[in-house]
Amino acid sequence: MYKNETKIRVRYGETDQMGVVYHANYASYFEVGRTEWLRQYGITYKSMEDSGIMLPVISLEIKYKNSARYDDLLTVVTSIKKLPKARIEFDYELINENGDLLATGHTALVFIDMKRNRPTRCPDYLMKKLTENTL
Repeated sequence: MYKNETKIRVRYGETDQMGVVYHANYASYFEVGRTEWLRQYGITYKSMEDSGIMLPVISLEIKYKNSARYDDLLTVVTSIKKLPKARIEFDYELINENGDLLATGHTALVFIDMKRNRPTRCPDYLMKKLTENTL
């Protein structure tokens, strides 16, 4: 439905002694994808926080399929399947230059009103951007 593709080059420090990406770094790749997904709608985490909204991750799932390696050029495909309410859920695919699927993932995040420290609905400015850009 709403999709973004972001390129990431695997850095040496993200790998183990065998040149394979350490498993925890996949969560960071997904975060980059999520950040760029928001940015395509003109929204940054900083602008959300400046407007009083936090967006913490409440769940993360990763399924590993193949290994990413040092210097691979990866594509993070980030998408959502439904419009957000008080939570927003992202799906991810991590693909290498050969088109091999390396991992899939899913995160759920909740919109938090920073003043009340309570969950809140998706901000109107994000919902407006999403509904203006429906396919």
